[in-house]
Amino acid sequence: MQYRIGQIVPSSNITMEREVPAIFAGRMQVLAERFSFHASRVRMHRVVAEELARMNQDMGRCALELADARVDVMSTACLVATMCMGKGYHRRVVEDLLAAIEGVPYRPAIMTSAGALVEELKDFGARRISLLAPYSDALTRTVVEYVESEGIEVKDVLNFSILDNLAVGERDPMQLLEDVRRLDTAGVDTVVLSACVQMPSLPAIEPAQLALGIPVTSTAVCTARQMMRRLGIEAVAPHAGAYLGSRTGLA
Repeated sequence: MQYRIGQIVPSSNITMEREVPAIFAGRMQVLAERFSFHASRVRMHRVVAEELARMNQDMGRCALELADARVDVMSTACLVATMCMGKGYHRRVVEDLLAAIEGVPYRPAIMTSAGALVEELKDFGARRISLLAPYSDALTRTVVEYVESEGIEVKDVLNFSILDNLAVGERDPMQLLEDVRRLDTAGVDTVVLSACVQMPSLPAIEPAQLALGIPVTSTAVCTARQMMRRLGIEAVAPHAGAYLGSRTGLA
């Protein structure tokens, strides 16, 4: 079976078109389904409220472009742009994108990376987490409040106050293995190694899980997991942590 994966990506994002395909590429090494990847981009340079709001207003165009490609599942690829608009806003984004493509002959499943994070945490059974994020203090508080409004406790958070979105994407993902040592993870169900789809983390997911002995995930991994579940296929992929079936480091 061949599936088409669509993403609405901020113009300065250099991560989601690498990490999501990499996760699925690993899956294709062990399972039969095939996937292709398609993106439409929306302008955004700095992770500040004004640019995030402007980006949200242009997503309908992107949805129409991806619908033209007849993708099977379509996801936004910016967590904080959704969360900064108010608690539960990922549900509104889905409604707006469905309205934007009303009348097209082929309607994909529509989701958001913000919704994927909270929904996949809950589906996995995580009720208490700690997380790392690149955002400013204010935007990090917004993310924590959003996650907690969905019934998930955030025990501890470490953020890096990087406003330049391109700089976020250029961060060495293996640095997260040092960063996570400063995070209080005692008693949590999951560590979210990157609560931002732009901050690379995939190569560090399994080493972090091995070091911590508890499930480790990221927003990108949760996005891929929800894509698989929306497609009705098994949500597994090698080397991507417990949320995609890896027991590395877990009892």
